Amino acid sequence: MSAGLPRVVATNRVFPETLALFDGRATLIAPEGEKPLSGPGLRLAMAEAEGMMAFMTDHVDADFLGFCPRLRVIGAALKGHDNIDLAAAQRAGVSVCIVPDLLTVPTAELAIGMMLALGRHVVAADRAIRTEGFEGWRPRFYGTGIADSTVAVFGRGAVGRAIAARLAGFDCRIESWDPAEGGDAKTLAGLLAGADWVVLAAPLTHSNVHMINAEALARMKPGALLVNPARGSLVDEEAVADALESGRLAGYAADVFACEDLSLPDRPRAIPRRLAAPDARTVLTPHIGSAVETVRRDIEWAAANAILEALDGRIPPGLIAGPGIPC
Repeated sequence: MSAGLPRVVATNRVFPETLALFDGRATLIAPEGEKPLSGPGLRLAMAEAEGMMAFMTDHVDADFLGFCPRLRVIGAALKGHDNIDLAAAQRAGVSVCIVPDLLTVPTAELAIGMMLALGRHVVAADRAIRTEGFEGWRPRFYGTGIADSTVAVFGRGAVGRAIAARLAGFDCRIESWDPAEGGDAKTLAGLLAGADWVVLAAPLTHSNVHMINAEALARMKPGALLVNPARGSLVDEEAVADALESGRLAGYAADVFACEDLSLPDRPRAIPRRLAAPDARTVLTPHIGSAVETVRRDIEWAAANAILEALDGRIPPGLIAGPGIPC
């Protein structure tokens, strides 16, 4: 550790280019493997830290901040920041910065990929070739396309707009609804009843936890498909499993899961077994919405740059909370 330089903790492994960015400007501490810093080890590392690069694995609340007496800035390698208590950071005098733009396009691309994989039974068909072999075309794996369908996108933010823009080339009807805009229940019910696809693109807030619950699923068009690249707790996963088993829901694709939503103390601790069963009509990916290598490098660079700007006494880019900023 270089004497006199501020200490910064990255809670997950970072690219060599990110490490190099801190050379001569701060001492960066980061794990080398895939396992994140957490628990007592993280608290010990944070005791002298002035900066923190946070990821989805972190839950920053008042209790955590109590272990960080010298912390000045959190540079989150994130767009969604429901795992960071902004009001608690404000009270502690800690600036919080996010990366608002870089995750949008790859997340939208993955959403389209998940739609295609779910509707066309790509995962089951791949599994069949690997386990059964292939002897030529057979009349099986008939699925659902996007063309001539109605797609309801829930969320009109950057990700929702990016998904809609990419769907425009599929010759489908695109409807949208945004809980943040106070859309009425009648409009929501109509969208659910008429949509062949429902794609979630809203941030997680306390008001939209389980926005897609048993009641909403019962209103959906029989045989519709649900895609969630946003946040796991937007849906009641057990209710989704029930709807799949009853046949009301034809399929569910998710890149995010309720067990990840660290801000919710009553969250489940694992993905429901029924969703991950081999015969479940699901496509599940391990939160890879932004997992494009060049994008991840750029995200880390943006978070690192924000930290260094703040430590140098300048207003950092992506600032959403901090001394003097209302939450």
